[in-house]
Amino acid sequence: MGEKRVRICDIAGELGLSTATVSNVLHGKTEKISDETVKRVQALLEERQYIPSMAGILLAQNSSRIIGVVINDHEKYEGHTLEDCYIAACLNSLSEEIEKSGLFMMVKKTTVPREIIRFASMWNLEGLVLMGFCDEDYTYLRTHMRIPFVVYDGYGSGPQRFCNITVDNYSGGFQVGVLFRDTGHRRALCIADNSICMDQERYEGFRAAFGEEGTGRLLVPMQKEARWEFYRENRAVFSRYTCIFAVSDYYAIDLMQFLAGQGIPVPEEVSVAGFDDTPVCRMIRPTLTSVRQDVAVRAKMALQKLRELKEKGEIQGEIRLPVTLVERDSTRKRGK
Repeated sequence: MGEKRVRICDIAGELGLSTATVSNVLHGKTEKISDETVKRVQALLEERQYIPSMAGILLAQNSSRIIGVVINDHEKYEGHTLEDCYIAACLNSLSEEIEKSGLFMMVKKTTVPREIIRFASMWNLEGLVLMGFCDEDYTYLRTHMRIPFVVYDGYGSGPQRFCNITVDNYSGGFQVGVLFRDTGHRRALCIADNSICMDQERYEGFRAAFGEEGTGRLLVPMQKEARWEFYRENRAVFSRYTCIFAVSDYYAIDLMQFLAGQGIPVPEEVSVAGFDDTPVCRMIRPTLTSVRQDVAVRAKMALQKLRELKEKGEIQGEIRLPVTLVERDSTRKRGK
């Protein structure tokens, strides 16, 4: 058993002082306290090796200078949420932008919106950046929390107390559809794990550009083991298509690994494109064609909107950033 943690009330009781006096000394509020009392408190704090509660210190200050970043610990990440290439890239850019602003970043993953409120209150956060939650969660947080927050890839619109920063998902899918159509493909497949929100927008753009008649879609399981079993069961489906658009780089790279194991070479037999243009796209072989969204620009915009929310309390609800298709070795002209 470890030693019992020393509390402010313990220090106060030993010195015959109020807990308020000890707390004020601890937080540097000593204008109305005698020098002798300050020295007594400081000496005993040091002697007892008092470890202050960081949350208490921050709550006693006017500003913590901390920006919280909370990611939905979704089951599809299978316990590796912060290892996801897209999330890691976002965190890296947010860290740079937050530090540039003279602030600090604190990261949390959870699936429970109530925990976000507790987290924000405990650390007296300046603001929040939220990733991967649903619209109901954002509405709940807006109702129960006064701390300004911005959302990555939500669906809010109109003036409100949080800002949704998303990308032009439809355009990204459209650009992939144009590429496949213009390089001679006639049948195209889209792979996603759902048919709503941004994945649906990406699919709709893709289908609009490529043509509805030649476009198919597979909704795949989120867990890798189940997904690969699904691929094996539907292997014959792949033979009907010469190009595949996966709505994320993760699914695109995962599919390329599966196809390689099945003796289906990319891009010789099938072209593959993803979405996000994470750094790993340039590291694998063949390198992956992908829709690039600028995570650095998004991070900069997130900090700017947090400042505006703090100053104004309410701003325009949605910002949609442009995306650009980056062609690499995983796609090629049909028959080349």
